[in-house]
Amino acid sequence: MATINPHINFNGNAEEAFNFYKSVFGGEFEKVLRFKDLSSPEFPLAEREANKIMHIALPIGNSILMANDVPEIMGRTNEHENRSKIVINVDSKEEADKLFSGLSAGGQVEVPMANSTWGSYFGMFRDKYGIEWMVDFASNPNK
Repeated sequence: MATINPHINFNGNAEEAFNFYKSVFGGEFEKVLRFKDLSSPEFPLAEREANKIMHIALPIGNSILMANDVPEIMGRTNEHENRSKIVINVDSKEEADKLFSGLSAGGQVEVPMANSTWGSYFGMFRDKYGIEWMVDFASNPNK
């Protein structure tokens, strides 16, 4: 079966965001590479970009949340675009409430956690880094 692992672009605050996500989800980073780790004569690097994140990965359950900082030479990521959301399917209302509360802290709640018309316990928000999330608990996922 295929596994989907989200990858997020940040404007220089990937490490801060991922330390926040780690504080909510727990676990340890699988990998952290900085742009300076790849610097070479063939790949010159501006000093202000050296400590930015080239790749960071946080395992969450059977998935991996990944990210990088976009180098300034490539422009800026639009942190307010509305193109996609990361969906978290959980095993209990308690877990849903915990993750929703933790990840939405400092962000903007779009739909508070509540029983939905389609039968699941659901909420939606944009976190303080501009990333959009949905949290869903389906007590009977076969319905």
